[in-house]
Amino acid sequence: MSLQFGSLFFLLQILNFLLFFSSLAKPISQYPCSSSSHFSSYRFCNTSLSIPTRAQSLISLLTLQEKIQQLSDNASSIPRLGIPAYEWWSESLHGIATNGPGVKFNGTMKSATSFPQVILTTASFNRTLWSNIGSATAVEARAMYNYGQAGLTFWAPVINIFRDPRWGRGQETPGEDPMVVSAYAIEFVKSFQGANSKSVDDDGSGFEEKRVLRGDDSDDGLMLSACCKHLIAYDLEMWGNFSRYSFNAVVTEQDMEDTYQPPFRSCVEEGKASCLMCSYNQVNGVPACLREDLFQKARNEWGFKGYITSDCDAVATIYFYQNYTKTPEDAAADVLKFSVGMDSNCGTFMLRYTESAILKGKLREEEIDKALFNLFTVQLRLGLFDGNPRRGKFGKFGPQDVCTSENRALALEAARQGIVLLKNDKRFLPLNKNAVRSLAIIGPLANNVSQMGGGYTGVPCSPKSLFEGLQDYLKKTSYASGCSDVPCNSDAGFNEAIRTAKEADFVIVVAGLDLTQETEDLDRVSLLLPGKQMTLVSSVAAASKRPVVLVLTGGGPIDVSFAKADPRISSIFWIGYPGEAGAEALAEIIFGDFNPGGRLPMTWYPQSFTKVPMNDMNMRADPSRGYPGRTYRFYTGNRVYGFGEGLSYTNYSYKILSAPSKLSVMRSFKDSSSKNILQQGGARLDYIHTDEVTSCFSLKFSVQISVTNVGDMDGSHPVMLFTRVPKIFQGTPEKHLIGFDRVHTISKRSKEISILVDPCKHLSIANEHGNRILPLGNHVLMLGDLEHLLQLKVTEDIKN
Repeated sequence: MSLQFGSLFFLLQILNFLLFFSSLAKPISQYPCSSSSHFSSYRFCNTSLSIPTRAQSLISLLTLQEKIQQLSDNASSIPRLGIPAYEWWSESLHGIATNGPGVKFNGTMKSATSFPQVILTTASFNRTLWSNIGSATAVEARAMYNYGQAGLTFWAPVINIFRDPRWGRGQETPGEDPMVVSAYAIEFVKSFQGANSKSVDDDGSGFEEKRVLRGDDSDDGLMLSACCKHLIAYDLEMWGNFSRYSFNAVVTEQDMEDTYQPPFRSCVEEGKASCLMCSYNQVNGVPACLREDLFQKARNEWGFKGYITSDCDAVATIYFYQNYTKTPEDAAADVLKFSVGMDSNCGTFMLRYTESAILKGKLREEEIDKALFNLFTVQLRLGLFDGNPRRGKFGKFGPQDVCTSENRALALEAARQGIVLLKNDKRFLPLNKNAVRSLAIIGPLANNVSQMGGGYTGVPCSPKSLFEGLQDYLKKTSYASGCSDVPCNSDAGFNEAIRTAKEADFVIVVAGLDLTQETEDLDRVSLLLPGKQMTLVSSVAAASKRPVVLVLTGGGPIDVSFAKADPRISSIFWIGYPGEAGAEALAEIIFGDFNPGGRLPMTWYPQSFTKVPMNDMNMRADPSRGYPGRTYRFYTGNRVYGFGEGLSYTNYSYKILSAPSKLSVMRSFKDSSSKNILQQGGARLDYIHTDEVTSCFSLKFSVQISVTNVGDMDGSHPVMLFTRVPKIFQGTPEKHLIGFDRVHTISKRSKEISILVDPCKHLSIANEHGNRILPLGNHVLMLGDLEHLLQLKVTEDIKN
């Protein structure tokens, strides 16, 4: 979240940060509604009243100036009501992060568990793992709050689609598939906000966590507040002449419905997120923070109950960068004055221009009250006005709950399950620790602890470099950087790297990306390894006694076609940003103490894809203009590695035990105009709108699958069920994922699983108008190399 609006703005922010930090220097000693003060007599302190009543009561007591001071991330104190200042901006993308002013690590708790970056955790395809990371992070966050080191409102997760491989923040997302991104959002948000965590499914790890947090689902209270961001179609930082602060994302109704919108809908409908963040960019010519239609849809159709905040000074960009309004007062007024609008601005813009907007007649005080109602409602649900939080249901959490052995074990398990094996010629791996006399690890990131977490990282508990992790397995492990840094603009260190490789029994080369190549405000321009890294890898491979193992870091796809085809490179791993336990996880996998099972959550494109304009938001291929489409669902070009690819040290076979071969869809038939027959190229291809289906619930079915481990090593891996729907119009997906499950199997044994399919949801697609339609005819269910034909036909419900 870049803050780029002049020295005055920076000074104001620094002052805000200092004031807030000073209020958090000790365990909580100031809080609203203290039972030992006269403030507790206010109605907003009365816990027997409903939350809406309490929120309205508080609003009624405020002056206009006091109201305006609540519209920033750093909400000012209201001393006459006994209300201290509150900082809304804390971060928890993959553990408690340092990015927001709401978190600090200079108190009792000096660190917190650093889990793998989201893109790698997603590669596990393990919903329960995602949920448990949310729960563990929540407990650490609440513990830090209790000791004055964090707030209770955290701006995570990032649920934008990883649309373009060059995007600097793709690492923060759950990948390119809307279903997977949605599933991640649901699991993380529910658990982070305090829903009961689940036991980890049998994945062979032995890890289990049963921690009751908030209580039953009927409880409207929150342990913490999660924020799904960035609404919407945000996936460009700085590319060519395009900047996220002024970029206009032109999105079709079709792509909005089946790609950009689903994760946010799921985050609200099923995850019950209590916050949404609107993004900097415009969408079809309108700033995202002024998209009343999206906000209205979230509240009225999806059931959103929470507050909407801007990205940091996204309101200021409406005026300063996008020139969308004539005056700053217009921008301040417009984001609030809609019947369903934004509620809070990260930054000081609203503090400076809201009162002036009212005085000029551009905004009414009642419209501020609407925003305050949403803000105070979330604070009340968090218990901020229930008296001493140390005496509340979460008051017991403290330093003993941060960096626990259980949480560190969970970080290790996440790295284990996420790491992806992309190549393993002649079963070169795993190595036999007893047969390896010496090992060399080479590369600029091989002995670098600071880059293990990626973006939005905090202070990890006990991080180790990859070099240190391998040394724990084999003491005779040597190291050479080869390149002085990741940009690798010099080959001065190559000779040392080559000498080190020649002297070792086995060689591991670490190459790839770090935050100098991809991060917020920085997109990549190339998909190749940076600088001279490719030459370093090939030179070391040529000098090594045996084929080398290549370990790739970073969140974005890399074109490593040279390594894929080089027999001197026996094995390739992608480890993303594996977090504080990543070194241990990689060592365990290399030496066979853990069987890799991660699968890529995004497509790895060739370098030629960089010819595709990054600002083109269209998902579907368009041959007429040489546009290849995006993501595995629509991309028609060559791939280095595909979505869902990954290897294990064992092999698995599948058998579909049961699945229907025919499905009759009953449609409500009201008039002849409701018949939807698309005519294309002379062929009549029938479909039905999903809202015409008499009962979607009755159409649901389960696919029973037998998974057999036919190899010699126990292991877990994701079972992924895809479908290929009838191609009823141009732009129909090539295939799309409809279900997945992480399954652990014992060598030479089988396990049966079941994947639930909801045809209205999983077998439908979006038409050009953004409406969901269910194609009739032959659908193909795809499981590994297996295909199962499912015929959908329609029958009319004459009664309706």
